[in-house]
This record gives sequence, C-alpha cells and structure tokens, in this order.
Amino acid sequence: MVQQLIFVLLAGFAGFIAFRKYRSIYRNIMMGKPSDVSSDGGKRWQNVFWVAFGQKKMFTNIIPAIFHLFIYVAFMFTQIELLEIIVDGLFGSHRFFSHFLGGFYTFLISTIEVLSLLALVATFVFLYRRNLLKVPRLVKPELNGWPRLDANLILIGELLLVTGIFCMNGADTVLQSVQPERYHDTGNFALSSVFGPAFFGWFSEGTLVVLERFGWWLHLTVVLGFIVYLPFSKHLHIFLAFPNVYFNREEPRGRMENMPEIMNEVKSMLGLMDASTESNGGELPEFGAKDVMDLSRKNILNAYTCTECGRCTAVCPANLTGKKLSPRKIMMDIRDRADEIGRNLESGDAKYISASAKENAGKLTAANYDDGKSLFDYISREEIHACTTCNACVEACPVMIDPLEPILKLRRYEILSESAGPAEWVPMFTAMENGGCVWQIPAEREAWRNEMTS
Repeated sequence: MVQQLIFVLLAGFAGFIAFRKYRSIYRNIMMGKPSDVSSDGGKRWQNVFWVAFGQKKMFTNIIPAIFHLFIYVAFMFTQIELLEIIVDGLFGSHRFFSHFLGGFYTFLISTIEVLSLLALVATFVFLYRRNLLKVPRLVKPELNGWPRLDANLILIGELLLVTGIFCMNGADTVLQSVQPERYHDTGNFALSSVFGPAFFGWFSEGTLVVLERFGWWLHLTVVLGFIVYLPFSKHLHIFLAFPNVYFNREEPRGRMENMPEIMNEVKSMLGLMDASTESNGGELPEFGAKDVMDLSRKNILNAYTCTECGRCTAVCPANLTGKKLSPRKIMMDIRDRADEIGRNLESGDAKYISASAKENAGKLTAANYDDGKSLFDYISREEIHACTTCNACVEACPVMIDPLEPILKLRRYEILSESAGPAEWVPMFTAMENGGCVWQIPAEREAWRNEMTS
C-alpha cells in the first residue's frame, strides 16, 4: 500500500510539472502567425510515416543512423514494459501482463532485453563520438554549455534506464526459483535467464528482493524524470517531430514564400488591384519578421523540434567557408527567444507592455508585448547576410525543419522595413526600384536589349 501511495504521489507530481511546461511551449508556439495546412492530407501522413516514424532521412549517414535506430526502437518497445510497471504500481500487482500473455510475454520481454542491449551499445558509441572522437558537427561553438550537457545527460539517463531493466529482470529470474509463490514463472528471458543467475545467484533472498525493487523503481523514476526533463531538452523532438513533419510545407524546396503585402503593393502601383484586394485602410503592411511573434507557428514549432544534430550546419556552404552562419544556431536562437518571451508573459509584469498600448492596455499579452529586444539581439545581421538560400540545410534535416524561412523573413524585415542591409546590397535594391535593373545603367541596358532583339 505504501508503495502504491508513493507511486501515485511521484507520478502525479511529475505529471503536474511536465504539464505546466508543455502548456507553456504550446502557448509559445501559438504566438506565431497561422500557417496554411490545407493541402493534401494523405501526403502529409505519408511523410509522418516515412520521415518521422520510419527515420527515412536519417539514413543518409548510415553508421549513426543504425545506432540511433537501436535507441529509437528500444524506446518504442520499452513503453510496453513501462505500461506494465504503471499497472503494477497502481494496483500492487507483479508482472500483470504475464498472467494474460503466457509464452508471448516471454518473447516480448526477451525482445525488449535484446533491444535494450543494442541501445546500451549505441549509447556508449554516442558518448564516445561526442566526448572523445569529437565529431566536428557535435563540437561547434553554439553547443557550448547547456546544449552539450543536455546531450550527455540524456545518454546517462539511457544507461540508468537499461541498468534498471536488467537489474529488475535479473533479480526477478533468480527469485522465481526462491519464492515461486510471489515471483511466478515467466519463462526464460533471452538475457536475464543467463546473466541473472550469473550475477545475482549468490545473493541472499532479502538482497534479491531489494535489487528487484531497486531496478523497478530506477526504471520508473528515470522515466518520470525524463518526462519532466523532456520539455527543457532538445529531446522534445521525440514528440514534436510528428506534428512538425505533418505540418511541413508541401511546396518544392527551392520555392520561396510569396509575400502578399508586396504583391498587392506592386499591383496597386500598376493599377491592377481588384476591389476585393483593395487596401487595408492606409496602414503600412508588415514586411518580414522582427521578432518571434512575426514568424509563423510552423517556424516556432521548427525551433522546438530541432534535434541539435548539426546536419544542417555541416552541409551549409557559408559555414564551411568560415562564415558566421550556422542554421542550427538560428533555430536554437528562435527557441531561446520564444522561451524568454514566454517567461515574461507568464510573469504578467506590466513593464513588458508596449508604450503605444499602455494607455488602454489591461493584461499583458503577446499582442502588446515589448521588452525592447528582438530576434536581432540573438541573431546577428552578419549571420542572415551569409545565407546563400541554397536549401542544403532544409534537405539535410532529418525532421524536415526549414531554417531558411526565418532567415529570409529577418532579411526581408531589415531591407523592406528598416531600409538597411549590407553596403553592397542597398545600391542594388535602389537601382532595381528606380531603374528596373541592378547595374544603375538602365538606358544602356535598354539600348543593348533593343540591339539584341532587333
């Protein structure tokens, strides 16, 4: 009874903490502008199956893909054993599913043990790649501090989880011959039936009971800790990868998003505006994005889905030639800025209400929020100028994140709203606006064109 009470209190506390954080992440994502997701639903579900669930894009790099697959499949299967642990924790039973599944239960747990062993091997490989081999994409400057610690912590958690599984199953295997009335026969598990007697066979009965409970509680607390920890970690992609892939833009990769504001302005200048698209009451349109609220919800979802794997940065031609741009850092910066705004909104502090809205503002909202900062305080102008819009980062991402879109939106805000930009860009845009070409010699160009076409 005491165990059940502790289980309920611990699970309830973890669920409460996790729910609050997941709710705040959802609110942060919803700060963005709505995106059109009305295209082919069948295609979207196909992407979810092959890319998010099937890990299709991971296999462009076969070796890490295989080891990642070990951990991924083990994670999926161990949820069955976790479900049994939850049932046992609530009702005080022991290996509840074994009473109904019979021999299939033995096969199922054996499969979980084999997969857990493969996951254990993969975990050591990933720890080696990150900390000893130092794969270049895993030691970039943007990973200094918390991101590097975050990656190692989750791998250490995986080690503890597998330790709990084998400790629980190994001790239980020996106890089945010592206390058959309490620890009923579950058949010979693939690994526990061998190493259980080898490692635990010489322990006393009381010690075996403690080891079995230790493994059970270790498995449970690691999982509950993971649930609480997940929304603070890059590993949130475990859940968000599925909606992120589903809501991915269906247009071809090289097609840039049209800007209706500019299209309507051009139509108006040329006298092509219909009555239905006539203007907005004289207000100047918003061009590009200055802050998180100007991005789409999909852009922010991309940021929270980022796995920080660095495949985008590893193929970025600007980064490879020594430029400051790192697409991975762009997504991390958007996520950090969204978190900052979210925390300030949760505080409800009136100092974050914009000056223009203070007279008639009541409660602090995303609509009237202003802390004097923007995404440009996180992402430098040099970074967005370095992008060649080649879409290499978009193609490389295993969960279909698009770092290019927010880069373009930031660049558009700088050029169209601030009339700023690199010194070599401004004359080009001015020439295009005034003369229709970039060379500032429209007359000579027109004469050349006439000569060539005559």
